[in-house]
Amino acid sequence: MIREQREILRTELVGSPLSDPEIPAIAGAGMERIDRFLAERRPPTPCLVIDLDIVRARYETLRAHFPKAEIFYAVKANPAQEVIATLAELGASFDVASEGERLRCRDLRISEKRLSFGNTVKRENEIAQAYAEGVALFAFDSPGELEKLARSAPGASVYCRILAEGKGAEWPLSRKFGCTPDLAVDLLQKARTLGLRPAGVSFHVGSQQTEPLRWRPAIENAAKVFQACAQAGLPLERLNVGGGLPAQYRLPIPPLADYATAIDDALRECFGSSRPRLIVEPGRYLVGDAGMLRSTVLLISRKSHHAHRRWIYLDAGLYNGLPETWGKRIHYRIRTPHQGGTSESVILAGPTCDSMDVIYQKAEYTLPLDLAIGDRLDFLSAGAYTASCAAVEFNGFPPIQTYCI
Repeated sequence: MIREQREILRTELVGSPLSDPEIPAIAGAGMERIDRFLAERRPPTPCLVIDLDIVRARYETLRAHFPKAEIFYAVKANPAQEVIATLAELGASFDVASEGERLRCRDLRISEKRLSFGNTVKRENEIAQAYAEGVALFAFDSPGELEKLARSAPGASVYCRILAEGKGAEWPLSRKFGCTPDLAVDLLQKARTLGLRPAGVSFHVGSQQTEPLRWRPAIENAAKVFQACAQAGLPLERLNVGGGLPAQYRLPIPPLADYATAIDDALRECFGSSRPRLIVEPGRYLVGDAGMLRSTVLLISRKSHHAHRRWIYLDAGLYNGLPETWGKRIHYRIRTPHQGGTSESVILAGPTCDSMDVIYQKAEYTLPLDLAIGDRLDFLSAGAYTASCAAVEFNGFPPIQTYCI
């Protein structure tokens, strides 16, 4: 029998408590605000609710730990207009990966001078349009992209992305982006001969990076590029240390202070008194813990009379809200309407007719035996890469709706 929706859910969390008390996350007052909104509005599921107060608190905390850095929010993490507008009011700049993200910032009357076009694979006509409208900072990592920039954004400031090791990251970025440091030196010198303004170097140590010391070898390689360029009469001024700062999922994470210290120590030891202007590009860190994704249980089944695990089918899955569960990389904390009682191991799956749409099978999640069809199931710290990654029409399921409070 389908149960009536409860006004405020009691809490059962699958996962560990928050590890960094100095940073508010989706708990306490934030949870109460989201619960109240859901009880009053009763939006259709799946849906994502973002608490903008948490986004503000995260930005201020980041500013306190990186007081001299330029903060460029990675819009791809959550492109909701309310999120972008909130961060713009706080003074953030923005890293955009596409024309669509750039136009979204423009529609909010954010100056193009506060944008960096950080994708190293861009359409040439979009480069030209962005440059014509005022974007002056672009990334590249190959001769072909550099030549596009020279043709379509003459005189623009450019920085070269170098390869970085992603070990320690829950979502490594493999080798799709970046080049070796020696190639970066050659490309930056070529940029100057093509009439561009070489500004510096960038890298990314992987999303949801759980090991602060992973920034050290990347900063060492960047310093080598700076030194080689300086010897060639080409001084660089900016170092973009990318994103990677984590949100709180099931496992404990180090406090933000550990990341700030590790990066600062590496800059001091590798650059000495010639420290470059620092850019950080947080995405997940700013919005991840500010969001909760609510789903509904569509079906509960067992595959045989003797099966020890239930299959729990939800209206959210890999294609509509939970793409980062692919490969079991991101392990969300989960909340159900039940507390106490007996739980057992489950397999969580999405609603589509794709056999790959399985959320968690080997991640050892347990849920209450009292869970029933029609119950709500909440994924905590789901503010990043959920609604922004949802498919538009796969199996006819629309993207999930985002609500900002």
